[in-house]
Amino acid sequence: MIFAAAACVTAAGLPAISAQAAEKPVLRLITASKTATADRYEGEPAVYLNLGAYIAADRPWELRVKRPSYARKPVVYQRIGGKDRKLPAGLVDDFSGLPDFLKLSIRSTDGKIEQKLSQTFCPLGPSSRIKKEAVATNKYPDSCSYNPFTLGSVWGIQKGWAVNTASGYYGPAPASADLPAGTYDVAVSVAKKYRKLFRIGGGTKHVRLTVRLIQNQDAQGRKRAAGAALKAVRPTGKPRIPKGPRPDLRALPAYGIAISQDETGAIPMPPMPGMPTPAPAPAPAVPAPVHDYLQFAANVWNAGPSPLIVDGFRRGRQGLMDGYQYFYDTRGKQVGYQRTGQFEWDPRPGHEHWHFKDFATYRLLGADRKLIVRSQKEAFCLAATDAIDLTVKGAKWKPSNTDLATACGDVTSLSVREVLDVGQGDTYTQTLPGQSFDISALKNGTYYIQVIANPKHRLIERSTGNNVSYRKVILGGVPGARTVRVPKVGIVDAP
Repeated sequence: MIFAAAACVTAAGLPAISAQAAEKPVLRLITASKTATADRYEGEPAVYLNLGAYIAADRPWELRVKRPSYARKPVVYQRIGGKDRKLPAGLVDDFSGLPDFLKLSIRSTDGKIEQKLSQTFCPLGPSSRIKKEAVATNKYPDSCSYNPFTLGSVWGIQKGWAVNTASGYYGPAPASADLPAGTYDVAVSVAKKYRKLFRIGGGTKHVRLTVRLIQNQDAQGRKRAAGAALKAVRPTGKPRIPKGPRPDLRALPAYGIAISQDETGAIPMPPMPGMPTPAPAPAPAVPAPVHDYLQFAANVWNAGPSPLIVDGFRRGRQGLMDGYQYFYDTRGKQVGYQRTGQFEWDPRPGHEHWHFKDFATYRLLGADRKLIVRSQKEAFCLAATDAIDLTVKGAKWKPSNTDLATACGDVTSLSVREVLDVGQGDTYTQTLPGQSFDISALKNGTYYIQVIANPKHRLIERSTGNNVSYRKVILGGVPGARTVRVPKVGIVDAP
């Protein structure tokens, strides 16, 4: 891999490169077309600008982003020739991408409107192969991480590939602008500090943008993909727990913490970078209910070096499956299994899939860390919802089971396989009845949200010494209008 800056970097312990090689760009800004169209929907405050601008790699380019602890900001390293070179401090604040990477200058054709914007770039956005001789598949993860307690990530672009700078679902939202219907010239360029740091060529690109106003559009509903029925094949032979790699489940501190008078209310999760801040909801017209609930989100992740793989096999026609944990050697070959717990069918709306029991437990503790309230949430469909640390040994950069539709089966399933890959975590928000904590009768003061992974030790893992986390919360207010204050974890402000 080639470092983008000066000709010789042997002082940093990295291989030298020739002056001729150093003059060539490692990355280039390219655009898919000279024109682009953006739809502005009636009632929306702005229009998103997907201009078809890409960052293309003429040579391999890879960054490792790591957080030494929650008391410090992430540090960025550039991987060159198998070695890591530390980049300037303060380059990023989180794991969502490179801030202020793209510069946009917008001018209407009549010259009356002119705006200047900047945009964060997630190098893991939608990617495309642009050279026929390039490798056929993209080895890097599909998205940047927004979990506030992410520890490490890997960003990269393979030689002969390009990544869209307007990531959308995969990363920071595209830049948005308050533009009426009309035609605009948009000048697109990469910020100077990044051009110099990564040797990015391509100059400034101009795109003719047409903004269309779309009226009276109904929102489209999302289709829920049902899991296909699988043939149940129970393991044969004697159960065996071999020596070798094991998963390592770890509990992250709770976040997304809020008070609600509705036990099924949605948690106000942190907005994605670049997304407009929603307007505050109007005050209710009826008196506040009697009950107050403390809601939160919790994540358990696998630090590896082996994946957690649990299969369920249906017990006759019952709504139960017998669970088995499988073990693999360093080459990925299955070398053993053991019976572990069970799965149950959850028919409730919003679930309607198979849950593995006893994966985690959530408790609210008093200031003395003694039990006050226990959540009823103890059954889970395992899925890789968050990349927590992709720099650990054996991390799976592109997990296949990333949502409930890929792993949890349906009512006709004979078996299911639920996987938590190395480096990946599974986040659950506690909003359904019995999951959030009823704090109506609790006094104001200090409490702790306790998250316990593998509470009954039914799963075999490398260590159980890191299975518990605590998040301090301070309750205040009066019944019907309780408040919660959530101190930082180090420098991470994730209430």
